[in-house]
Amino acid sequence: MLRPAFCAVTALVSLALLVGSTAATRDGVAAARGSAATRHLLIVLDGLRPDYVTPRLMPTLHALGRRGVVFERHHAVYPTVTRVNASSMATGAYPGTHGLLGNTVFFPKVDPRRFLETQDRANLLKIEASGDRLLTTTSIGETLQTVGKRLLVVSAGSTGASYLLNNKVSGGAIIQVAYTLPAALHAKVVAAVGEADAEHMSSAEKNRRAVDAFLKVGLPEVDPAVTVLWFTDPDTVAHVSGIGHPDTVVALSRLDGELKRLLDGLSRAGVLGTFDIWVTSDHGFSTHTGPPDLAAILRPFSGVLADGTPRIVASEGAIYVRDHDAATIERIVGQLQRTEGVGAIFTPASAPGSFDGRVAGTLSFEAVRWSHERAGDLLFSPDWTDRPNSYGYKGTSASYGTAGHGSSSPFDVHNVLIATGPDLRSGVRVATPSGNVDFAPTFLRLLDVAIPPSMEGRVLEEALLAGARTTGSVRHERHTARVADGSYTLSADYSLVGAGGQTYRYLDSTTVRRKRSTAP
Repeated sequence: MLRPAFCAVTALVSLALLVGSTAATRDGVAAARGSAATRHLLIVLDGLRPDYVTPRLMPTLHALGRRGVVFERHHAVYPTVTRVNASSMATGAYPGTHGLLGNTVFFPKVDPRRFLETQDRANLLKIEASGDRLLTTTSIGETLQTVGKRLLVVSAGSTGASYLLNNKVSGGAIIQVAYTLPAALHAKVVAAVGEADAEHMSSAEKNRRAVDAFLKVGLPEVDPAVTVLWFTDPDTVAHVSGIGHPDTVVALSRLDGELKRLLDGLSRAGVLGTFDIWVTSDHGFSTHTGPPDLAAILRPFSGVLADGTPRIVASEGAIYVRDHDAATIERIVGQLQRTEGVGAIFTPASAPGSFDGRVAGTLSFEAVRWSHERAGDLLFSPDWTDRPNSYGYKGTSASYGTAGHGSSSPFDVHNVLIATGPDLRSGVRVATPSGNVDFAPTFLRLLDVAIPPSMEGRVLEEALLAGARTTGSVRHERHTARVADGSYTLSADYSLVGAGGQTYRYLDSTTVRRKRSTAP
């Protein structure tokens, strides 16, 4: 039985008629209130690069952009990995605020010997069981619950990513291939779309099941104000086959087909016009060329503490020197600065708020909003180039595997955002920088719900029918750190957007230059 709020919509609403909204302000920024749409659907295509969205590869998505809004300078959050960005989408905040610092995380109360893989929800439950908060700030799901609205997550991705998007459930639901919350909803999911064998399903089968679960169960049973629908491709295929590989091209075509099937399903139900639809990715993607030997770099500094646990633990560029010995940290940084394949290096700030790191030639954690009580002693990114791969797609990163993400390369940082709906402008391309942290505050504003002060993103004013056509000042800044002898120079480039008396800063990329020694 469908909920009354769902059944009440019986006809597709013409976008041309939905232009009447009143204005409100957040710190002086005009935005739409009394939204024409009643729902927001955020569709995440994991690992989708902007240059994949062409009439040949993804005709449905490309056409969606032609009639809606294309954000030309959208940004993932660094580290450009899935669970960091899922957490930022859920909270409208950066990792220095939400506290989920990587795809792998170090919680010594849970395991003092190694990092935990956040792909597995079981590890996230261990963090919660330890008495620690999983996310250290307020989520959009919690905020919606305070006004009687719901967040629904439907995911073909990992159990961990889906849980981070709505870990409190907060009156809403999570429908993932391997589990459903609340548990009482599981029987309805199985009745509608069948039991799932998550371990043996292809990514294409998982994506298709997610669309069916949303249309047949999530929408009528949960009646969500906001839905996050997460597809596991092209990430899953591209990690194995590579960017531009025929298998990846097939995955893109299938994704585009699922998007069309989704839109057709909403149209048949007579509710398409009640949705603002946002299609994005959690990060970009790069061809990988092989990592430096971090184990060899750290070996001279290894050892055990008095309790027998490792002195140094490291994963995905995050390094914890657990006795915090300053001399050891400086020596590790120095070795990293001399190592080809190591890109940007970050350490705690030299002074509160400074973009200069405590160790010479590094940038601070504040420069990438990674400063948190859970942070390690240093963080580094793989180095990158703009060289094309064998299929002509630019962007390489000195990391493991065939292809992937995680670096501060522009090819990992810059991702996709295309949107259409009754609250949004039509047929425009927006050059104002935007980011994954901006979804939560934008959705709340359009739903006329107060935005928590912990949210660090901005309302995407320039895309709204009732919003300003320009956001204010947009400027670019560079911050540079270097070793005294000039052997290692590190720069970070930012785009800054002025809005409502505030400045919102997006990391565009980092660049490293090494000067070879001329000594005999």
